[in-house]
Amino acid sequence: MLVPFSVSDFIDRAVQVYGARTGVVDEPDQPAAPLGGGELTYAEIGALARRQAARLDELGIGFGDRVAVVSHNSARLLTAFFGVAGFGRVLVPVNFRLRPDEVKYIVEHSGARVLIIDPELDEVLKDVTAEHRFVIGADEDLYAAAPEDGGAEPEPWTPDENATACINYTSGTTARPKGVQITHRNIWVNAVTFAMHTAVTDRDVYLHTLPMFHANGWGMPFAMTGLGVKQVVIRKIDGAEILRRVRDHGVTVMCAAPAVAAAVLEAAQSWEGEIPGRDRVRIIMAGAPPPTKTVARVEEELGWEFIQIYGLTETSPLLTINRGRAEWDDLDPLERATLLTRAGAPALGVRLTTSEDEENAGEVLARSNVVLEGYWEQPEESSRALRDGWFHTGDGGVIGDDGYLTISDRKKDVIITGGENVSSIEVEDVLFSHPAVAEVAVIGVPSEKWGETIKALVVLEKGQEATEADLIAWCKDKAAGYKAPTSIEFRDELARTATGKLQKFKLRAPYWEGRERQVN
Repeated sequence: MLVPFSVSDFIDRAVQVYGARTGVVDEPDQPAAPLGGGELTYAEIGALARRQAARLDELGIGFGDRVAVVSHNSARLLTAFFGVAGFGRVLVPVNFRLRPDEVKYIVEHSGARVLIIDPELDEVLKDVTAEHRFVIGADEDLYAAAPEDGGAEPEPWTPDENATACINYTSGTTARPKGVQITHRNIWVNAVTFAMHTAVTDRDVYLHTLPMFHANGWGMPFAMTGLGVKQVVIRKIDGAEILRRVRDHGVTVMCAAPAVAAAVLEAAQSWEGEIPGRDRVRIIMAGAPPPTKTVARVEEELGWEFIQIYGLTETSPLLTINRGRAEWDDLDPLERATLLTRAGAPALGVRLTTSEDEENAGEVLARSNVVLEGYWEQPEESSRALRDGWFHTGDGGVIGDDGYLTISDRKKDVIITGGENVSSIEVEDVLFSHPAVAEVAVIGVPSEKWGETIKALVVLEKGQEATEADLIAWCKDKAAGYKAPTSIEFRDELARTATGKLQKFKLRAPYWEGRERQVN
C-alpha cells in the first residue's frame, strides 16, 4: 500500500489526538490582535486552516497556485502552513527583513496570486501587491466563515507527495535569490527524521526562536504539530525574553542561529536566580558552528543541551546532526564542545560524500529524500545543483572515519551571518553602484557574536573620496540592513590571478589565520 505523504498529515493527527491541547501560544504583542486571544488549541488551528483553504476556494485560488506571506513569527503564519500547503496550494514564506524591492521580486517571480502582509510591514510594502493583497489581522479576509456559521468546507485535495508545498527563497551565488521548491515528501521526511534525532515527544514545549520563514522554520512547525507539542511564538529576539519564555512556559526545545545563543548567554549574566530550563532545554543550532567556548558555556552556564546540525534550505534542511553521545559523557567540557562543533553525522536516510572533481574537490555532496525538487523557474540552476545524481552544497568539507562531517570552507560566495545567507556578489553589486568605488571584494570574517560578519575590501576611484561610514550607509539604503558590511577596509589594489579573477580564499585567509576551518 502506498499512501502519499502530505503536509496535512501533521495537522490531521494533532486535531485527532491532541485536539483539546494548547497548540500555539501567540505573541502577546502582535501588532494585530493575537489569534484566539493568545492561545489556540490544535482543534482550533485545524479549523482555521480549513477556513483559510475555503477562503482560497472563494477567491478562485487553485491547487498549485502560490500564496506569499511576509510576516514575523505568528500563529497566523503557523496556521498558513496547513491552510495553504496542506490544501494543495504553494506557500511562499518571505523574509520580512528584506527591502521592498526584494520582496517585490520574490512575489512577482513566484507568481503569487495572494499576498499576506504583517501589519507592521503594510506601509513599507505598500507598493508590493498581488491579485489579492491582505493584511494580517483582517481575519474576515483571510478566513471563510466557519461551517456552523454558514461557511463551506474546503474543496478536497488529493495528496501528491511530489507536489511542491513551499517555495523558500534563498540567497546564493547569484545576486537574485533562488526559489527552492520543497515538496510534501521533502517536508514529511525532514520533519519525522528531525524529530526522531532530537527525541521530540508530546511532553515537549517548543519556542519559535527561529523565524518560520527560514527554511519553513527548519520543518519544526510540522514536526511539533504532528506530535502535539505546545508551540510558543516569539516575534522579536531578545536574550532576556527568551529566558522568561523558558521559565513561564516550561520550554524544552528551540532552534537558533549562533547569535541567539550569544544573546541568551549575555542576558544570563544579569539574570536573577537560577537559569530556567537547566537540565531540560535542548538548543539546536545551525547557520555556522559557534566557537567551541560558546558551546561549552551553553552547556555549563545555562545547563542546556547543545545540538549542532548542518543543512541548507535546499535540503529541507536537515543533512547532519551532532548530538552528545554516551561515549563523550566523561570528557572534559572543552573536549566535548570541540566534538560538538562538527557538522555531525548524516541523518537517517542521508548519504554524503565529497567531490573528487578537480575544480570542486572537497565539495560536500548529498543524496536524500529531503533534497529539493528544483529551483522555481530556473532549470539551468536546478541542473547545475543536482548534476550526476547528487546535490552539490557549495560547501567544502571533510568526512572522518567515524562518518562525522566537518565543514572546512564555503565554496559558494555566501556569507552566513546571524543565521542569514548573504550573497557576497549582491553586496558587491551594491557597493559597485557607489560612484567612488572602483573595485570591491566582499568576504566573511570571524565574529564571536554573529558567527561570520561581512567585510568589504574596497579600492576607490582615483580622485574620489568615501569613508567607511559612507559606504555602509549606502549599502543600508539599497539593501536589507543585515546585508550591509560591518566594516570596510580600503586597499590600493586587490590581488588577482593572471586571468583577472579574484581569489577570495586568499583574501579571506589572513582573517582566519590560526583556525582549522574557513567558516565560523
